[in-house]
Amino acid sequence: MHQLTLAEIARGLADKKFSSEELTKVLLARIAQLDPQLNSFISLTEDLALQQAKAADARRANGESGALLGAPIAHKDLFCTQGIRTSCGSKMLDNFKAPYDATVVAKLAAAGAVTLGKTNMDEFAMGSANESSYYGAVKNPWNLECVPGGSSGGSAAAVAARLLPAATATDTGGSIRQPAAFTNLTGLKPTYGRVSRWGMIAYASSLDQGGPLARTAEDCAILLQGMAGFDPQDSTSIDEPVPDYSAGLNGSLQGLRIGVPKEYFSAGLDPRIADLVMASVEELKKLGAVVKEISLPNMQHAIPAYYVIAPAEASSNLSRFDGVRFGYRCEDPKNLEDLYKRSRGEGFGPEVQRRIMVGAYALSAGYYDAYYLKAQKIRRLIKNDFMAAFNEVDIILGPTTPNPAWKLGAKNNDPVSEYLEDVYTITANLAGLPGLSMPAGFVDGLPVGVQLLAPYFQEGRLLNVAHQYQQNTDWHTRTPTGF
Repeated sequence: MHQLTLAEIARGLADKKFSSEELTKVLLARIAQLDPQLNSFISLTEDLALQQAKAADARRANGESGALLGAPIAHKDLFCTQGIRTSCGSKMLDNFKAPYDATVVAKLAAAGAVTLGKTNMDEFAMGSANESSYYGAVKNPWNLECVPGGSSGGSAAAVAARLLPAATATDTGGSIRQPAAFTNLTGLKPTYGRVSRWGMIAYASSLDQGGPLARTAEDCAILLQGMAGFDPQDSTSIDEPVPDYSAGLNGSLQGLRIGVPKEYFSAGLDPRIADLVMASVEELKKLGAVVKEISLPNMQHAIPAYYVIAPAEASSNLSRFDGVRFGYRCEDPKNLEDLYKRSRGEGFGPEVQRRIMVGAYALSAGYYDAYYLKAQKIRRLIKNDFMAAFNEVDIILGPTTPNPAWKLGAKNNDPVSEYLEDVYTITANLAGLPGLSMPAGFVDGLPVGVQLLAPYFQEGRLLNVAHQYQQNTDWHTRTPTGF
């Protein structure tokens, strides 16, 4: 049962081949057996899962149907879940139980999804390796000595190891797509505003976006269908109709115009990944796509702009964690200043402290115009590059990451080299565009992803291209040894 995709689970439940309760028990036992190797979960919710599974079975018995009704999933541990610890991977929120459900959690629960638990993540979603978590690093099931990517590494490792079919995740600079690439999954970052951020603990509010992680584009379509939609509680949510993503998966790619940016193939890209990217281009050409070279001239400025904007927003968002209202509080503070200093110093890990300091500096008097304002101007230039490119092509294709997954601890003393691993993903967040990573091969036994980008609200186009590619390749069906 653990090898079934979301789509296969939906068909199995509809055909009464098994019940949601049976499936849930199998997966909970599998998590208990195998997750100690991976550390992909922070909290397990066995009682809630069995309760939801029984309720889903009862709804099906009463004639209800739905692709997510009775389907087991997990939530990245920054989606608030009522009465369940929502830690954000931080000591600061280790004792925090949210008093409400995030909109994404509530929507998926209403659709009948079964929550198995909350997955491990980089602290406050800051990192590309899932090594900054207060609960310890997550291991990559393809090689337990390697990182699974971050910050959604717990969701990615759990799905890749077949502990569950799909999970929610979030993407601020590539945190869905990069772990998907490192663990041989399909991961989708929707258009900014497509999925509600209400109840999603913020890192950088103008960049964060929730989305699905699964093994196939078909499964991502099912999960995104349950997550997407306008939310009046979220001021950044966009009131745009949600199409039937599954219905568009089988469209022909005949005449589809694919742009391949020349800037992607620089000295920083592993040549073996470049070869796999071009092999995926050839596969799509066989399906009728037309390929042309394009240019994104301001891409070189993306990383410096992102690492001014994101820390600036983080320093503002994380100011609420002060040891006063909720979360971690230091022992025996001498006065209010001591309470603030020690609560934050002890509650936040080194990477979070680093980004808060950078952000506070960028927003300080005398530096705001020089750094933050300039970064926002560069952000606009990057968006303009994409708008010009999408006048010529329908989607943009390239590598998801410049390198395969690295060894645990390899970049701990060189944060900048870790930041550079986001070079291909962060432009989509800066511009607010939808992006998808799909499995495209292996380098030294480690998975490699290819990234697709599309115009605003064209998630369906990304899913269609990825699904057609997956109908003609088998990379996404490979399973890590031992899982």
